[in-house]
Amino acid sequence: MKKISILFSLLLAGQLLSAQMMSDLELAVKVDVVYLSADLLEGRSTGTAGEQMAADYIANRFETIGLTPKGKKGSWFQPFDFNYKSNPHVQNGGEERTGKNVVGYIDNGAKTTVVIGGHYDHLGHGDFGSLFTGGEAIHNGADDNASGVATILYLAQKLKNEGPKNNNYLFIAFSGEEMGLFGSKYFVDHPTVDLASINYMVNMDMVGRLNEEKVIVINGAGTSPVWKEVFPKVKSDLSVKTSDSGIGPSDHTSFYLNDIPAIHFFTGQHGDYHKPSDDSELVNYEGIVDISEFIFQVISKIDGKGKIEFTKTKDESEDRKAASFKVTLGVMPDYVYQGEGMRIDGVMDGRPAFEAGMEKGDIIIKIGETDVKNIYDYMDGLANFKKGDTARVAFKRGDKVMVKNVTF
Repeated sequence: MKKISILFSLLLAGQLLSAQMMSDLELAVKVDVVYLSADLLEGRSTGTAGEQMAADYIANRFETIGLTPKGKKGSWFQPFDFNYKSNPHVQNGGEERTGKNVVGYIDNGAKTTVVIGGHYDHLGHGDFGSLFTGGEAIHNGADDNASGVATILYLAQKLKNEGPKNNNYLFIAFSGEEMGLFGSKYFVDHPTVDLASINYMVNMDMVGRLNEEKVIVINGAGTSPVWKEVFPKVKSDLSVKTSDSGIGPSDHTSFYLNDIPAIHFFTGQHGDYHKPSDDSELVNYEGIVDISEFIFQVISKIDGKGKIEFTKTKDESEDRKAASFKVTLGVMPDYVYQGEGMRIDGVMDGRPAFEAGMEKGDIIIKIGETDVKNIYDYMDGLANFKKGDTARVAFKRGDKVMVKNVTF
């Protein structure tokens, strides 16, 4: 661990030259993201040398903060075996690999434990799930999810130094998330604390791109009635958008499926998602600090409530699973948008929206005969068409309403 401590110190010293206005905690956030998303780690694919380097770094940071190891047999690591396939839809073949969660603990002698987690793995040189079409390249995953790991480390430091004491805290950097929530599924099946003692779980996945409107999405807000009671009481200039479902494409799902209240913090998707361009210079470090402070307040306000109630939620997409989407506009929705309509966060070259002249920032308000009030109306509208159909799509660009014929 000594070499990594020296490396962290060197990185910290280097960043000081260009970050004189940052607080110490914000500077540490930047150092964590810069290191974890460096080319040196080659994209942190689960079961590779780059993943091991990231795991060693996180374990060293846990140790420096003063956490206790809570992995397998008192180590920082919880290894798990899996079969790696470059295409998971292929049934046969594959390569046997071992990934590892990194687990640290603050023991306050409490009856209940709060889990604070997020994944640290990413797509290597372009694992299955990459959206890059330019060949093999390192996918650094600064937002996805070095940003979440930096938030874990920020909270570990805050909770160690000044945290409330009515819960213990278990900090987990999961691996294997990008391949199917492997690490978090393994943890709930092989917990290193009594699973029944877990009060709730907080997951951070892609919290590095807080926008100018300062909108933070919190998924899983329906998994306990406490969440919606507490969020409005937090003093923050963040604007909160919630969804109720405990099921989503991140590690909180593994806990929700074991009847544990679980929420997921998220700043939205963007054009660099699952591409080599998700780099550290694009991260909003002040935003990560703001989100970390928001979460710290949530934890503090819940601290005296004992073990919070779990409630099952309806999967908000289950009513739409029956719809076979045969067409796409080729746009990336802005998931943090809170106005009426579906705002576009990115347009893919050569796709129907691109050919129709639609742009990032346009707000879709109607597809065919379907009025679009939100992203679910947008999906319902698409479900009415098949390849080769032409639909009239209405959208707002600034104060102007435009209508285009789009051929799928």
